[in-house]
Amino acid sequence: MVVTTLSERGELSRAARSFLRTESGSAVLLLSAAVLALAWANLGWGYEDFWHLELSFSVGGVELTEDLRHWVNDGLMVLFFFSVGLEISREMVLGELRGARALAAPAIAALGGLTVPAALFLLFNAGGPGAGAWGIAISTDTAVVIGVLALVGPRCPDQLRVFLLALAIVDDIGAVAAIALFYTEDVQVTALVLAAVLFLALLALRFARFWRTPIYVLIGVVMWLAVLESGVHPSVVGVVMGLLVNAYAPRPRDMARAQVLGGSFLVDPRPERALAAQAAMNEAVSPNERLQLRIQPWSSYVIVPVFVLANAGVVLTGETLAAAVASPITWGIIVGLTVGKLIGVTAGTWVALRTGLGRVPDTLRWGQLIGGAGLSGIGFTVALFVTDLALDDPLLVNDAKIGILTGSILAGVIGWLIFRLAGERGGQCAPSGLPVLPPRPWRPPA
Repeated sequence: MVVTTLSERGELSRAARSFLRTESGSAVLLLSAAVLALAWANLGWGYEDFWHLELSFSVGGVELTEDLRHWVNDGLMVLFFFSVGLEISREMVLGELRGARALAAPAIAALGGLTVPAALFLLFNAGGPGAGAWGIAISTDTAVVIGVLALVGPRCPDQLRVFLLALAIVDDIGAVAAIALFYTEDVQVTALVLAAVLFLALLALRFARFWRTPIYVLIGVVMWLAVLESGVHPSVVGVVMGLLVNAYAPRPRDMARAQVLGGSFLVDPRPERALAAQAAMNEAVSPNERLQLRIQPWSSYVIVPVFVLANAGVVLTGETLAAAVASPITWGIIVGLTVGKLIGVTAGTWVALRTGLGRVPDTLRWGQLIGGAGLSGIGFTVALFVTDLALDDPLLVNDAKIGILTGSILAGVIGWLIFRLAGERGGQCAPSGLPVLPPRPWRPPA
């Protein structure tokens, strides 16, 4: 009998399929939030006034006051970046990013997709007031890309989804690094040192495989406050916290213990035995996967749509559209997202495969990879995030948001055209004779 692993058969890990379905489902809600933000901003219902309302929290003698938009961008979005960190950690230990060659192709492709758009943006804006906003043009929005891929991609897109997911993860790392390094001013060293000490404490807990949720939450909140005070954007805290949460496959002894305690409950169903069986089953699953199950729906269905609602509103009038058409910021973003991403990701993939540094599943063909490169120009969530950090002038912010919306729409159209013209040629759904597992419906946790 020949035993064939999932990776050998070209099938996806269950966790990867679940993540992809969640992100795909959230894309519709995200786009709906964008439409609602645009309508709100253009109907004269006080869009900016609402998001500039101040909200204060006071504990003891410490008071923290921010407007609603900053509470969303600096607070809620930390959980979004936390879910990104969890996914990076899990996929590198257990999932589709295990092994140097499996990671090399999407990583090199993502590197091309980060550098080429930034270079094209600077061609339009070098020396101008928007030169520092090059980070807007480098991001790929995972949720929208996966959702659009389901609508316009090849008829068997699973392996392309995994490639784009891996690419987007590396892209997110690059975007977060850019935020930390290039969009931070007036660093407070004392607060940053405190954050570093807390990071080392979490690192020690990870290596000791010690997990107590209240302790992690307490350290995470204090670290967030320290980083916020330091001047570094707190999104970095979310990614770091996610990366430090242990991910591991269920261990045989834990599975055996859960089986014994579960059998004991079936024989004598008393409350204490039920609690013991439940605790044993929880311990058999890594904290990383347990947290993903709880946080991913909130991130995809609540936090990101609220962020888009708070940031995507742009006034569309004849005057603002004329200003955007004449703005190098708008054109830098559009060209970066459409041309830059397509060229950068395609060239990076070609280099990885040509040099033998990376590999992609045998079921993928160049038409599909190039179509995916086109879709990777859909930059939305992180692009809006960087806009808030990089630009202060409301007129320039307006130009940037119009560029993001236009460039993302054009990237979706370009990807669709490539798939229609070349995406299906020579491709297949799975290696010959091996079936593709049907998708399992995703349900939110109770």
